[in-house]
Amino acid sequence: MELRIEGVGKAFGAHWAVRDVSLRCDPGMIGLVGPNGAGKTTLMRMIAALIPPTRGRILWGGQDLRRDAMALRRVLGYLPQEFGVYPELTGRRFLRYLAAMKSLPDDLARRRVDELVELVNLEGDADRRLGGYSGGMKQRIGIAQALLNDPELLIVDEPTAGLDPAERIRFRTLLASLTADRIVILSTHIISDVEAVAGRLVILRAGDIAADSTPEALIGDAVGRVWSVTADAATAIRLQERGQVSAMVTDARGVTLRLISPDRPHEAAVPAEPTLEDAYLLAVGERAGVA
Repeated sequence: MELRIEGVGKAFGAHWAVRDVSLRCDPGMIGLVGPNGAGKTTLMRMIAALIPPTRGRILWGGQDLRRDAMALRRVLGYLPQEFGVYPELTGRRFLRYLAAMKSLPDDLARRRVDELVELVNLEGDADRRLGGYSGGMKQRIGIAQALLNDPELLIVDEPTAGLDPAERIRFRTLLASLTADRIVILSTHIISDVEAVAGRLVILRAGDIAADSTPEALIGDAVGRVWSVTADAATAIRLQERGQVSAMVTDARGVTLRLISPDRPHEAAVPAEPTLEDAYLLAVGERAGVA
C-alpha cells in the first residue's frame, strides 16, 4: 500500500495552483496544511483522480492513475470540502443509497451501514432526516460514507470547517482511530486539527511544499526564533510592521506580543517556547490573525 506523487503540477490557464509536488505516502495520518489558496484542495482532487495533473504523475501501488484510475477508486474513501446530502432521507437510508451506488451487495451494505452508524456515534439519530442534522452530524455522515468500502486510502478535505470546538475535537478523535492499515490524508488550514493526530505534516505554500516533517521537528526548527515582548501601543504597532506576530494580548501592563524573528526583535524581548502554530507560521511566512 503506497501512494507516490512525482513532480505533480496543476495549471488553470496561466495560474499554477500546484507547482512541483513530490511525496511518498505510507499507512498513517498525514496532515496537509497551508493557508487558503495554497493548493490543498487541488492536490487532493488530483490524488482522488477527479482531475488530471498538468504535469507529473500520481501512482497507487505502482500504477499511474492516468492509465488506471479505477485501481485507486476501488479502495478510495473521499470526503470533499463541500459534501451534499439529500435532506429528505434519513441518515441510514442515505448511507444505504450510497452503498448501492458503490455496488456493495445488499447484505454487506446493511451490515456495513449499521457498523458505521455505530462507529460515528449516530445510532440515536440514524433514522432522523438529514435535513434536521447539525453541521457536526452531517460531517459524521460524510466520514461514514467515505468508509463504506473500507478504503485503503482515505482523503478528507477541510472536514472541521464550520464545526464548533467540541465537534472539532470529536471529529479529530474519530479520524485518529481510522489510521490502522490505511493512509489517511487530512487537509486543513487549522493547525490544531492535525497537531494531536498526525505524525507527519506537509505544509503547502502557494502551490509548493514549504515543509515535510514531523510536528516535533518543525517545533525544533523554530527554537530561538520565537520571542515575547510587552511594550506600549506605539511600539507594538512598529513591531507588527517589522515581523511575524503569532499572538497579541492587551492588558493593564501594555501590549504583549508573541513574535517570530531570527533575531531579537526588541531589547525587551525574551525567548519563548515555540508551539506548532509558531512553527507553521515560520514555514509559510505569514502573520496570524490577532485578537
